[in-house]
Amino acid sequence: MSLPYNGLKVGVFVDVANIYMNGGQRMQYDVLREFACRDGAEPQRLNTYVTYDKERADDDEEYRKGAQNFHSALRDLGYKVNVKEIHWYIDEQGNRIAKANSDLDLAVDALLQGDHLDRVLIASGDGDFVQVVRALQNKGCRLEIIGLENVSARLKQEADLYISGFLIPNLIPVDYDGRYEQPPAWGEIGSRVRGWCYWHSDQGYGFIRYMKKISPALWITDTRHPESPYGTVFFHDSNLPTSVNPANLPSRSYILEFELGKSDRGSGIQAVEIDLVSRS
Repeated sequence: MSLPYNGLKVGVFVDVANIYMNGGQRMQYDVLREFACRDGAEPQRLNTYVTYDKERADDDEEYRKGAQNFHSALRDLGYKVNVKEIHWYIDEQGNRIAKANSDLDLAVDALLQGDHLDRVLIASGDGDFVQVVRALQNKGCRLEIIGLENVSARLKQEADLYISGFLIPNLIPVDYDGRYEQPPAWGEIGSRVRGWCYWHSDQGYGFIRYMKKISPALWITDTRHPESPYGTVFFHDSNLPTSVNPANLPSRSYILEFELGKSDRGSGIQAVEIDLVSRS
Protein backbone atom coordinates (compact mmCIF):
# COMPACT_ATOMS: atom_id res chain seq x y z
CA MET A 1 0.00 0.00 0.00
CA SER A 2 1.48 3.34 -1.09
CA LEU A 3 1.68 6.22 1.34
CA PRO A 4 0.23 9.67 0.55
CA TYR A 5 2.70 12.14 -0.94
CA ASN A 6 4.56 13.86 1.91
CA GLY A 7 6.00 16.77 -0.09
CA LEU A 8 9.57 15.43 -0.19
CA LYS A 9 11.37 15.21 -3.53
CA VAL A 10 13.83 12.38 -4.08
CA GLY A 11 16.61 11.91 -6.59
CA VAL A 12 18.07 8.47 -7.36
CA PHE A 13 21.44 8.20 -9.10
CA VAL A 14 22.62 4.69 -10.01
CA ASP A 15 26.21 3.88 -10.95
CA VAL A 16 25.12 0.81 -12.91
CA ALA A 17 28.61 -0.49 -13.74
CA ASN A 18 29.71 -0.35 -10.09
CA ILE A 19 26.55 -2.08 -8.90
CA TYR A 20 26.75 -4.72 -11.63
CA MET A 21 30.39 -5.60 -10.95
CA ASN A 22 29.81 -5.89 -7.21
CA GLY A 23 26.97 -8.38 -6.99
CA GLY A 24 24.07 -6.47 -8.52
CA GLN A 25 23.66 -8.25 -11.85
CA ARG A 26 20.05 -9.05 -10.92
CA MET A 27 19.18 -5.89 -8.99
CA GLN A 28 15.49 -5.03 -9.20
CA TYR A 29 15.16 -1.36 -10.12
CA ASP A 30 11.47 -1.24 -9.21
CA VAL A 31 12.39 -2.26 -5.66
CA LEU A 32 15.11 0.39 -5.61
CA ARG A 33 12.53 3.00 -6.57
CA GLU A 34 10.15 1.71 -3.89
CA PHE A 35 12.88 1.94 -1.26
CA ALA A 36 13.88 5.47 -2.29
CA CYS A 37 10.25 6.63 -2.00
CA ARG A 38 9.37 4.46 1.02
CA ASP A 39 7.82 7.32 3.03
CA GLY A 40 5.54 8.73 0.35
CA ALA A 41 8.21 10.89 -1.30
CA GLU A 42 8.03 11.80 -4.98
CA PRO A 43 10.74 10.47 -7.36
CA GLN A 44 11.69 13.81 -8.89
CA ARG A 45 14.78 12.40 -10.63
CA LEU A 46 15.56 8.75 -11.43
CA ASN A 47 18.89 8.57 -13.22
CA THR A 48 20.91 5.54 -14.28
CA TYR A 49 24.41 5.72 -15.77
CA VAL A 50 25.33 2.81 -18.05
CA THR A 51 28.26 1.98 -20.29
CA TYR A 52 27.81 0.70 -23.82
CA ASP A 53 30.37 -0.92 -26.11
CA LYS A 54 29.27 0.20 -29.59
CA GLU A 55 32.15 -1.61 -31.23
CA ARG A 56 31.07 -4.89 -29.63
CA ALA A 57 27.41 -4.19 -30.39
CA ASP A 58 28.20 -3.92 -34.11
CA ASP A 59 29.45 -7.52 -34.10
CA ASP A 60 27.52 -9.14 -31.24
CA GLU A 61 23.75 -9.18 -31.77
CA GLU A 62 23.08 -10.85 -28.40
CA TYR A 63 24.98 -8.12 -26.55
CA ARG A 64 23.24 -5.38 -28.56
CA LYS A 65 19.75 -6.74 -27.94
CA GLY A 66 20.50 -7.43 -24.27
CA ALA A 67 21.64 -3.85 -23.72
CA GLN A 68 18.66 -2.43 -25.59
CA ASN A 69 16.22 -4.55 -23.59
CA PHE A 70 17.86 -3.53 -20.31
CA HIS A 71 17.69 0.16 -21.20
CA SER A 72 14.05 -0.19 -22.26
CA ALA A 73 13.18 -1.96 -18.99
CA LEU A 74 14.76 0.89 -17.01
CA ARG A 75 12.79 3.47 -18.98
CA ASP A 76 9.57 1.53 -18.37
CA LEU A 77 10.20 1.96 -14.63
CA GLY A 78 10.63 5.72 -15.02
CA TYR A 79 14.43 5.92 -15.09
CA LYS A 80 16.39 8.17 -17.39
CA VAL A 81 19.15 6.14 -19.04
CA ASN A 82 22.41 8.05 -19.48
CA VAL A 83 24.65 6.09 -21.85
CA LYS A 84 28.42 6.42 -21.87
CA GLU A 85 30.08 4.76 -24.85
CA ILE A 86 33.20 2.72 -24.25
CA HIS A 87 36.28 3.95 -26.11
CA TRP A 88 39.27 1.69 -26.76
CA TYR A 89 42.90 2.78 -26.56
CA ILE A 90 46.29 1.14 -27.04
CA ASP A 91 48.71 1.82 -24.19
CA GLU A 92 52.51 2.08 -24.42
CA GLN A 93 52.87 -1.68 -23.93
CA GLY A 94 50.47 -2.39 -26.79
CA ASN A 95 47.59 -3.45 -24.55
CA ARG A 96 44.04 -2.62 -25.60
CA ILE A 97 42.39 -0.56 -22.84
CA ALA A 98 38.71 0.31 -22.47
CA LYS A 99 37.65 3.65 -20.98
CA ALA A 100 34.08 4.67 -20.15
CA ASN A 101 33.73 6.29 -16.76
CA SER A 102 30.32 7.72 -15.92
CA ASP A 103 31.32 8.99 -12.47
CA LEU A 104 31.76 12.58 -13.59
CA ASP A 105 28.38 12.62 -15.35
CA LEU A 106 26.65 11.27 -12.25
CA ALA A 107 28.44 13.73 -9.97
CA VAL A 108 27.62 16.78 -12.10
CA ASP A 109 23.96 15.79 -12.50
CA ALA A 110 23.56 15.12 -8.79
CA LEU A 111 25.10 18.47 -7.84
CA LEU A 112 23.02 20.45 -10.32
CA GLN A 113 19.74 18.63 -9.69
CA GLY A 114 20.31 18.53 -5.94
CA ASP A 115 19.14 22.16 -5.70
CA HIS A 116 15.60 20.88 -6.27
CA LEU A 117 15.74 17.75 -4.12
CA ASP A 118 15.21 16.97 -0.44
CA ARG A 119 16.80 13.53 -0.46
CA VAL A 120 19.36 11.94 -2.74
CA LEU A 121 20.04 8.22 -2.98
CA ILE A 122 23.25 7.17 -4.70
CA ALA A 123 23.58 3.49 -5.57
CA SER A 124 27.33 2.90 -5.70
CA GLY A 125 30.22 1.93 -3.50
CA ASP A 126 32.75 4.19 -5.21
CA GLY A 127 34.71 6.35 -2.80
CA ASP A 128 35.08 9.03 -5.49
CA PHE A 129 31.58 10.20 -4.55
CA VAL A 130 32.56 11.27 -1.01
CA GLN A 131 32.97 14.92 -2.00
CA VAL A 132 29.68 14.81 -3.92
CA VAL A 133 27.96 13.54 -0.77
CA ARG A 134 29.42 16.38 1.30
CA ALA A 135 28.48 19.02 -1.28
CA LEU A 136 24.88 17.81 -1.48
CA GLN A 137 24.62 17.71 2.31
CA ASN A 138 25.79 21.32 2.37
CA LYS A 139 22.92 22.14 0.01
CA GLY A 140 20.53 20.71 2.60
CA CYS A 141 19.94 17.30 1.02
CA ARG A 142 19.76 14.12 3.04
CA LEU A 143 22.18 11.62 1.50
CA GLU A 144 21.57 7.88 1.37
CA ILE A 145 23.98 5.32 -0.05
CA ILE A 146 23.17 1.79 -1.18
CA GLY A 147 26.15 -0.41 -1.97
CA LEU A 148 26.94 -4.10 -2.34
CA GLU A 149 30.50 -5.43 -2.41
CA ASN A 150 33.67 -3.31 -2.15
CA VAL A 151 32.02 -0.24 -0.66
CA SER A 152 34.30 2.61 0.37
CA ALA A 153 34.46 2.95 4.16
CA ARG A 154 34.64 6.75 3.80
CA LEU A 155 31.50 6.75 1.67
CA LYS A 156 29.64 4.79 4.35
CA GLN A 157 30.79 7.21 7.03
CA GLU A 158 29.79 10.36 5.13
CA ALA A 159 26.27 9.18 4.25
CA ASP A 160 23.27 10.10 6.38
CA LEU A 161 22.14 6.52 5.81
CA TYR A 162 24.17 3.65 4.44
CA ILE A 163 22.56 0.28 3.88
CA SER A 164 23.80 -2.80 2.08
CA GLY A 165 21.56 -3.54 -0.87
CA PHE A 166 21.67 -7.22 0.10
CA LEU A 167 19.57 -6.39 3.19
CA ILE A 168 16.68 -4.70 1.36
CA PRO A 169 13.90 -7.25 0.77
CA ASN A 170 13.89 -8.47 -2.85
CA LEU A 171 16.32 -5.83 -4.14
CA ILE A 172 18.84 -8.56 -4.95
CA PRO A 173 16.73 -11.69 -5.53
CA VAL A 174 17.51 -14.84 -3.58
CA ASP A 175 18.57 -17.80 -5.72
CA TYR A 176 16.56 -20.89 -4.73
CA ASP A 177 18.26 -23.07 -7.38
CA GLY A 178 14.90 -24.16 -8.78
CA ARG A 179 13.73 -25.67 -5.48
CA TYR A 180 10.33 -24.03 -5.75
CA GLU A 181 7.96 -23.31 -8.60
CA GLN A 182 6.76 -20.39 -6.47
CA PRO A 183 9.30 -19.53 -3.71
CA PRO A 184 7.92 -18.39 -0.35
CA ALA A 185 7.67 -14.63 0.10
CA TRP A 186 10.50 -12.86 1.89
CA GLY A 187 9.99 -13.24 5.64
CA GLU A 188 7.77 -16.34 5.53
CA ILE A 189 8.84 -19.63 7.11
CA GLY A 190 10.96 -21.45 4.55
CA SER A 191 12.04 -18.27 2.78
CA ARG A 192 15.64 -17.14 2.56
CA VAL A 193 16.41 -13.64 3.81
CA ARG A 194 19.53 -11.66 4.69
CA GLY A 195 20.68 -9.96 7.84
CA TRP A 196 23.58 -9.41 10.22
CA CYS A 197 24.50 -10.73 13.64
CA TYR A 198 23.94 -7.98 16.21
CA TRP A 199 24.44 -10.11 19.36
CA HIS A 200 26.51 -13.20 20.05
CA SER A 201 27.26 -15.37 23.07
CA ASP A 202 30.41 -17.36 23.77
CA GLN A 203 28.01 -20.21 24.54
CA GLY A 204 27.65 -20.95 20.83
CA TYR A 205 24.61 -19.00 19.69
CA GLY A 206 23.51 -15.55 18.65
CA PHE A 207 20.81 -13.41 17.06
CA ILE A 208 20.48 -11.95 13.57
CA ARG A 209 18.49 -8.86 12.66
CA TYR A 210 16.87 -8.73 9.23
CA MET A 211 14.55 -6.33 7.43
CA LYS A 212 11.08 -7.80 7.07
CA LYS A 213 9.69 -5.09 4.82
CA ILE A 214 10.53 -1.77 3.20
CA SER A 215 9.33 0.90 5.61
CA PRO A 216 9.84 4.59 6.46
CA ALA A 217 10.61 3.54 10.05
CA LEU A 218 14.10 2.15 9.41
CA TRP A 219 15.35 3.92 12.52
CA ILE A 220 13.17 1.73 14.80
CA THR A 221 15.61 -1.15 15.24
CA ASP A 222 13.98 -2.47 18.43
CA THR A 223 11.97 -5.37 17.06
CA ARG A 224 9.61 -5.21 20.06
CA HIS A 225 8.26 -1.90 18.75
CA PRO A 226 5.06 -2.46 16.70
CA GLU A 227 6.27 -0.11 13.93
CA SER A 228 9.69 -1.73 13.57
CA PRO A 229 10.31 -3.17 10.09
CA TYR A 230 12.89 -5.59 11.47
CA GLY A 231 12.76 -9.14 12.73
CA THR A 232 15.11 -11.06 15.01
CA VAL A 233 16.07 -14.69 14.57
CA PHE A 234 18.11 -17.07 16.73
CA PHE A 235 20.97 -19.18 15.35
CA HIS A 236 23.40 -21.86 16.50
CA ASP A 237 27.08 -21.43 15.70
CA SER A 238 26.94 -24.95 14.26
CA ASN A 239 24.79 -23.56 11.42
CA LEU A 240 27.35 -20.92 10.44
CA PRO A 241 29.42 -21.49 7.28
CA THR A 242 33.12 -22.23 7.73
CA SER A 243 33.91 -18.82 6.23
CA VAL A 244 32.50 -17.12 9.36
CA ASN A 245 34.51 -17.30 12.56
CA PRO A 246 32.12 -16.98 15.55
CA ALA A 247 34.89 -15.14 17.41
CA ASN A 248 34.37 -12.24 14.99
CA LEU A 249 30.69 -11.87 15.87
CA PRO A 250 28.72 -9.71 16.31
CA SER A 251 29.59 -7.77 13.19
CA ARG A 252 27.86 -5.59 10.63
CA SER A 253 30.57 -6.54 8.15
CA TYR A 254 29.16 -10.02 7.59
CA ILE A 255 25.95 -10.12 5.53
CA LEU A 256 24.38 -13.52 6.11
CA GLU A 257 21.77 -15.24 3.98
CA PHE A 258 19.71 -17.90 5.72
CA GLU A 259 16.48 -19.83 5.74
CA LEU A 260 13.81 -19.02 8.28
CA GLY A 261 13.06 -22.35 9.94
CA LYS A 262 11.00 -23.44 12.91
CA SER A 263 12.90 -23.13 16.17
CA ASP A 264 14.12 -26.18 18.04
CA ARG A 265 13.65 -24.19 21.27
CA GLY A 266 9.89 -23.71 21.10
CA SER A 267 7.40 -21.87 18.91
CA GLY A 268 9.78 -19.26 17.46
CA ILE A 269 11.98 -19.27 14.36
CA GLN A 270 15.67 -19.80 13.85
CA ALA A 271 18.20 -19.31 11.08
CA VAL A 272 19.33 -22.48 9.30
CA GLU A 273 21.43 -23.17 6.20
CA ILE A 274 23.37 -19.95 6.73
CA ASP A 275 25.63 -18.64 3.96
CA LEU A 276 27.99 -15.67 3.86
CA VAL A 277 26.86 -13.31 1.10
CA SER A 278 29.16 -10.35 1.65
CA ARG A 279 32.07 -9.36 3.86
CA SER A 280 32.80 -5.63 3.85
